[in-house]
Amino acid sequence: MPETTTARRASPDSAQSPAPFSLLGYPYVNRGRPHFLPTDHSPQSRLARTRTSLPLAACAAPNAALTLLPPAPAPSAPGLVGIARLAAAAPKAGERNQIAYYRLPVRSLLNRVRSNRVAFLWSINPYRGCEFGCQYCYARYTHEYMELESGEFERKIYAKQDVRRLLLADLRPEKVLGEHIAIGAATDPYQPAERAFGVTREILETLLAWSLQLPQRGGLSLSITTKSELILRDADLLRELALRNALHVNFTVTTCKPRLARLLEPRAPAPALRLEAVSKLNDAGVPAGVFIAPILPGITDQPEDLEAVAAAATRADARYLCGDILRLMSCTRRRFFPFLEQKFPRLLKQYRRWYARSGYAPAEYRKHIARLLRHLRQKYHLPGSPPHTPSPHSQSASLACSPPGACAASAPYSCQQLVLPLSG
Repeated sequence: MPETTTARRASPDSAQSPAPFSLLGYPYVNRGRPHFLPTDHSPQSRLARTRTSLPLAACAAPNAALTLLPPAPAPSAPGLVGIARLAAAAPKAGERNQIAYYRLPVRSLLNRVRSNRVAFLWSINPYRGCEFGCQYCYARYTHEYMELESGEFERKIYAKQDVRRLLLADLRPEKVLGEHIAIGAATDPYQPAERAFGVTREILETLLAWSLQLPQRGGLSLSITTKSELILRDADLLRELALRNALHVNFTVTTCKPRLARLLEPRAPAPALRLEAVSKLNDAGVPAGVFIAPILPGITDQPEDLEAVAAAATRADARYLCGDILRLMSCTRRRFFPFLEQKFPRLLKQYRRWYARSGYAPAEYRKHIARLLRHLRQKYHLPGSPPHTPSPHSQSASLACSPPGACAASAPYSCQQLVLPLSG
């Protein structure tokens, strides 16, 4: 029987926090935060802030109805090949709040993940592009495959078409049984476009129907990663999937501070809504946990900030907790560094130095965050992995967060802040 929320809570004095960290004499914590952020870090203040719930309008994406246009003939795309040609030929389906939506024809839905750094072999991304517009999103590079600017990642959203037929063609017992399928590894499957297009729900319905035809009437290993409480719409469907298959839902929560979350993730639902969804899914019989991802150096990485998320996850009866440090590749740096210059100018020099030669933070910092996460999991009695951890497809796979060995104390499941290939 899973532990109750009450049983899992720990007293503030039950564990000793790791010592503060500095790298080469340069403190990793920069106090130059935006003027609107609270400066009172007392336990009483933190508790009050983490228990504050905001209405949906505070941080959620605009919920104005999206009226879809009828299917239209595909425009021509001379001179382009592959996914770029498919994207250029995708008919426009509608527009809302300066965001354009397209119907994207694709050749396959199940994407093989050719990396030994994650614990899953297959991924499904119902959409290309993501409306949430997170400043740090690593997946912006995927728009460049379509000959689009990475800055259009949240302004041009592509909903994949004919997903039922494509998925049924992709699913074969010898191909997927015994392997894990991660849904939403690059873009959020429950972003606002899902209300109009319903691609994610159609995928889940197809997976359930296909699994029921197996001799054992189930047996798939699935996960969904999201920031959106829209997933509660599909709670009944998810419960059916979880009864017959190994399924868990990962909610990414970068911070419990709603105004900071709004700054970092302009159109994403408020942290309180995500944590409420974690609780409701677990109550419905769908295992759900929390990813503190990404952890932003100098912005969301102070011990009290991470502890606020861990404590909130415990109150939401999260089944597990893990985290991952910000990964900055070139296309993300082009968006994130100007954001830092505007909102956190005193951090920019440090970020440029740390991420000058690699997309990863320095090794000593990664080890420090790993110790903090291990301490928080011990303090709040939170496992570091989902209840049905998939078997790695490679014995050499590093299943920790960030680069191999960076978070050895974390559980054997990647926290999704990795570059995952997307098929056309």
